Amino acid sequence: MNRRELAGFLRSRRERITPADVGLPAGPRRRTPGLRREEVAQLAFISTEYYTRLEQARALHPSREVLAQLARALRLSDTERDHLHRLAGTPPPPPPGPSREVRQSIVDLLHRLPGSAAIVISATYEVIAWNALATALMEDFSALSRRDRNFLRRAFLGPYRHGRRLYGVSDADEFARTSAQHLRAAAARYPTDPEVTALVKELLAGSEEFSRIWAAHDVAARPTLCKTFEHPLVGPVSVNCDTLDIADRDQRVIIYTAPPGSPSEEALRLLSVIGTQRMEVPG
Repeated sequence: MNRRELAGFLRSRRERITPADVGLPAGPRRRTPGLRREEVAQLAFISTEYYTRLEQARALHPSREVLAQLARALRLSDTERDHLHRLAGTPPPPPPGPSREVRQSIVDLLHRLPGSAAIVISATYEVIAWNALATALMEDFSALSRRDRNFLRRAFLGPYRHGRRLYGVSDADEFARTSAQHLRAAAARYPTDPEVTALVKELLAGSEEFSRIWAAHDVAARPTLCKTFEHPLVGPVSVNCDTLDIADRDQRVIIYTAPPGSPSEEALRLLSVIGTQRMEVPG
């Protein structure tokens, strides 16, 4: 436990919060920047004396419960919460669950890539953001429920669209294996998240293939650098695959780009015009 660093960190976080931020009256003659010590103690449901000792580097090792209450009272981010636990000499708790909130800057990035199909997937392979060309290449994700936007369910439980697994991609089997390995790693990062647990149970119960992959306990997977989509209207579309990790939210941006001057580039250009208007064709 680093008492001096912990004390300084608590004081700095306290001083950045105003009474209005937490619904407290400012009151007259307030000399302290931010909240007073007694106000933080009240919000954290601990004694003012104990909180004062923490800020004076005189307190004993705070419990996990106290650290969690302080993190809530001081409105710490996930990164700050983990830092607080490390300063207190306590391993940070596992994150509550995979983030599904996509930063606006990432959403803007997707829409600034008109010549590429781009999506954002969560740690559990749910498609949580996309651009127009991605819907033309794959399908209109906005018309699907959250459940049906999960690539793991589509890979292992179907239904196949027009008889094609995962939009007819050339590496459908490899993608299924890779996504299952990534899910195993995600399940270790979010051991208490009910959605992750339920997804694993559903896949184990509904897919022998998933069960075999899961039983192997593999978590490492090689990235796929290129693949071919078999599109029902424009035929094969071969693309390069680039993945950008959003580490702070455990998300990934996947960008599909056709080689310049290739037939696939022309196919993507045609899809950008067609859009999703004629996606439903007999099959």
